[in-house]
Amino acid sequence: MLDAIGCTEMSAMLRGAAAQIRDNHELLGKLDSVGGDGDHGITMVRAMSHLEKAVDAASGKDLKSLLHDVGWGILGVDGGATGPLLGMFFMGMSEAAEDIETLDALGLTDAFEAGLAGVRAQTKAQPGDKTMVDALVPAVMAAGCAAEDGGDLLSVLRDAANAAAAGAAATKDMQARFGRARNIKELSIGTPDAGATSVSLIFAGFLKGVEANG
Repeated sequence: MLDAIGCTEMSAMLRGAAAQIRDNHELLGKLDSVGGDGDHGITMVRAMSHLEKAVDAASGKDLKSLLHDVGWGILGVDGGATGPLLGMFFMGMSEAAEDIETLDALGLTDAFEAGLAGVRAQTKAQPGDKTMVDALVPAVMAAGCAAEDGGDLLSVLRDAANAAAAGAAATKDMQARFGRARNIKELSIGTPDAGATSVSLIFAGFLKGVEANG
């Protein structure tokens, strides 16, 4: 049973996210090619390379430093809004981990909520606009509900991953209002959003990472 998430467990979560992105980067590029330039998969792989470098250098660091270094590394990735938004998610999580050695279920959801706040400070996108927000918001909400209901950490991560996957899938029926895809208007309907799909893969990786580590 997973009782707490410290640097070791968080590192496993992050590596799990990177593995999911790498395994599916061609799909991400294909989704992005519908309304964009098709480079989202490559951009996400670059982001995960920065993430892994931060994890590799995390020995002896605390949770805040680990998450800060991950976020800072991703912020520097070129490729549209991906770097700034995903970077701010992890930067927000780091702020919630101030002076905290480990996270319990409620602490993890607090960190996710702080990460979401970091993203929302950088974009006007709302649920329904066919962006990463469509997967991130339900993931964070589901995590919070699971924790408030007394769920353990694995339940929180599982519910978050399921909600992110459902949110990403729902973008298939939406018309893009942000990014290059907005230029093709109704032609964007019928394909899931690449950014939302990336978020769903990240949360799936969080879960798989701790399951494999435990």
